Amino acid sequence: MAVKIRLARTGRNKIATYRIVAADSAMRRDGRFLETVGYYDPQTNPKTFQFKTERVAYWIKQGAEPTLTVKNLLRQDRFFEKMEELDKGASLESIAIERKPERKRKPKVRKVKSED
Repeated sequence: MAVKIRLARTGRNKIATYRIVAADSAMRRDGRFLETVGYYDPQTNPKTFQFKTERVAYWIKQGAEPTLTVKNLLRQDRFFEKMEELDKGASLESIAIERKPERKRKPKVRKVKSED
């Protein structure tokens, strides 16, 4: 059984929120999962997300692979740096690693078709 840490969509039409879950890779996106390990809300400004650090670390040590989006969220939260500190024996409360700020993106430019 290959386990993935991925997003499961919740919320209503056009107002999506996501659970971050550990699930068997064969299961559907919003189907059965093993455990909820966090949430992600892209509708807020700035986008909000939170992880259960100990549980995500547990699943990664068990061989679970985070999807690309979840991996990017973990990087923004500096999870992998926190995981190294936990492996050295530090407690979660003593780790003072701050989250990276959200990336500023340029607005998309729409191309207008010119009639020649």
